[in-house]
Amino acid sequence: MKDPRDIIKRPVITERSTDLMTEKKYTFEVNVKANKTEVKDAIESIFGVQVEKVNIMNYKGKFKRMGRYGGYTAKRRKAIVKLTEDSKELEFFEGV
Repeated sequence: MKDPRDIIKRPVITERSTDLMTEKKYTFEVNVKANKTEVKDAIESIFGVQVEKVNIMNYKGKFKRMGRYGGYTAKRRKAIVKLTEDSKELEFFEGV
C-alpha cells in the first residue's frame, strides 16, 4: 500500500469548497494515479474519520507560453470527500 501522505497532496480552499464544508464535504488535490479507494483509505488513516463517499475530477494541463516557447502545465486530480454523519469535522479546516 502507498503512504497516505503521498496520495493526498494538499487541501483545496476556495469559496465553493468552504460552502461545501457545511455539508461535511472536503476538497483535496490528490495524486493523479490514485483511485477512489486509495483516497478513502488515506483520509481515514490521516484524519481518523469515516468516509461515506468520494468524487474525483480530472483536470488537463493548460497550454502556456513564455515568449516563443510553449508548454503545458501539470495535470491535476481533485477529490471531494463526504464524511458520514457521525464523523467529527476535520480539525485541519477549523477557522476557515
